[in-house]
Amino acid sequence: MAEIIKPGQGLLYMKVGTHAREPLEEIITRKTKEIEDAGLAFWGYGGNTCHPQTMVQPFARKYERQGGVIYLCMQPMESKHFAEQIPAGEYSADGSQWAKIPSGVKVLGSRYALIIRNLRAEEFDLPLDRTKVALGTSMGAIGSKYIAGRVDKACLEITDEIGQASTANPPVHIALVAELVAPYAVYVRNL
Repeated sequence: MAEIIKPGQGLLYMKVGTHAREPLEEIITRKTKEIEDAGLAFWGYGGNTCHPQTMVQPFARKYERQGGVIYLCMQPMESKHFAEQIPAGEYSADGSQWAKIPSGVKVLGSRYALIIRNLRAEEFDLPLDRTKVALGTSMGAIGSKYIAGRVDKACLEITDEIGQASTANPPVHIALVAELVAPYAVYVRNL
């Protein structure tokens, strides 16, 4: 945990729960097996934040150039994501050149996927008041203010500038962590 919460560290924060009718516990078991068998997993997601090409990839490349690891820090939540369990068959880092999803890897009910390894249970409190949005139109916004409401994921950077976490915005509890690996985030589509 100490390696994650240090000034300058980049992380992708995401609320997670049931996805495409699959409970989080089953997703974790499946993704852990995918990593054991294929060396990586595709963590499916959707929505309007954390677009693969315009947000996640540039964000991750910046920290990789600095020699850092980008952590996916996940906060479990109750979810009602009941999309069909339609598996994606192809992925693309740029939206134009497509490849088959690796054998043994499954992405269900998603438009995008994060490429992860080293998925593990790791519990700690993340003070979003000590983070800022790392890029995009909300760049520099305090993480706790950005996440408030319906936003469920963000590319964030840990910072000292904001000071200690406030009592008005208590830390969020992280229970699951993974590392992003190149190409970090991709589009996915059904065959």
